[in-house]
Amino acid sequence: MGGPRRILVKLSGEMLKEGGAPFSPVALERVARGLAAISESRSETEVAVVIGGGNILRGAQSPWLPRVRADRMGMLATVLNALALQAYLEAVGRTALIQSAVPVGGIAAVDPIAAQAILSEGGIVIFAGGTGNPFVSTDTAAAIRAASIGAVLLAKASNVDGVYESDPNGSAKPGKPLKELTYDAFIAARYRVMDVVAVELCREHGIPIVVFDGSKATSLPALGGDGAWQLGTLIR
Repeated sequence: MGGPRRILVKLSGEMLKEGGAPFSPVALERVARGLAAISESRSETEVAVVIGGGNILRGAQSPWLPRVRADRMGMLATVLNALALQAYLEAVGRTALIQSAVPVGGIAAVDPIAAQAILSEGGIVIFAGGTGNPFVSTDTAAAIRAASIGAVLLAKASNVDGVYESDPNGSAKPGKPLKELTYDAFIAARYRVMDVVAVELCREHGIPIVVFDGSKATSLPALGGDGAWQLGTLIR
């Protein structure tokens, strides 16, 4: 199977942190260089990003706040992450445009047509603000953005190296990693590594998903070549 032409990378906000701080210059530079290397390794590969906000706030996991308000704060957290990532991408020599689903001064609104134009010129587009709605995960936002820009792969950079028979973060014996799953099998099992709504959307639009460990230094650059399909678990 050939390498993807245009890919959407879903980054966890936790990839930008280190220790107890929400941001790490070392982590930001590693992620920025990794994203830049995707298209450098194969010049025909175009890269868009959806960034989460879990390093700052997860709305769904904030019982001390009303859910709608917490989700709004989480959306703004993704904008902060996008701004930080944009700065580091520019520092390593890449053009990066942010589009936000929530209105923020100085940042463009989500526009798939404009995003595709930037991608075709070799720029990286960072989608922030989730979908702009509460009760919706950034995984689902990633699926929507992937479909809207015509991505041929959604690559979810997680903190585990694929989908396991059981959740490795919730079980001492997670079982074996799964190399490949159908959309229907993932949805039926309701694996927690990714929102099932996002998987359903990808099924509807025929977009394969790769779930992989984004913390490895070589993982993001590998998305630019045929190795993208071997990084973790392929869902299709």
